[in-house]
Amino acid sequence: MELIKKYKLDNAKTNNTLMGIATRLDEDPTGTCVNQSIYRGMIGSLLYLKASRPDISFSVGLCARFQANPKESHLKAVKRILRYLKGAYDLSLFYPRSDFFDLNGFNVADYVGDLVNRKSTSGMVQFLGPSLVSRGSKKQNTGAMSTAEAEYVATAACCSQVLWIKQQDRDFGIIF
Repeated sequence: MELIKKYKLDNAKTNNTLMGIATRLDEDPTGTCVNQSIYRGMIGSLLYLKASRPDISFSVGLCARFQANPKESHLKAVKRILRYLKGAYDLSLFYPRSDFFDLNGFNVADYVGDLVNRKSTSGMVQFLGPSLVSRGSKKQNTGAMSTAEAEYVATAACCSQVLWIKQQDRDFGIIF
């Protein structure tokens, strides 16, 4: 709520979603430039906040790519994130008590989702029983030639994270 007040969005309408389905951010070379220090301040605050709000992680990461030369379209997307947070400030992660300790990983890939350098984006989450223990999204290092290849790269990253979590559990004496 402090961010909402800081950036004068107290009276703004709330949003139910972070980004529109058709929103595709790019460098926007013909767009109007905005104040870099304000944009970077917004992004910095959101990057800090995303540690406890995995729902904004992807959108904030996408907007953070344009800090060097932010345009009006990028600022509009960041303000939409803030308006979403205004309406969803009470969301939180829930960790129920459970004797169920299966380790599961899920992933998704957005083939050529980055319009700037034509790379795919991977997203993944890992659950230990019913509880979220790890999540992430990142631009893939290589350029995929097909949707299947982008999915394969995302699956490899997710499996790598699952194996790391499994090894961490073993190190703590948790065998399942």
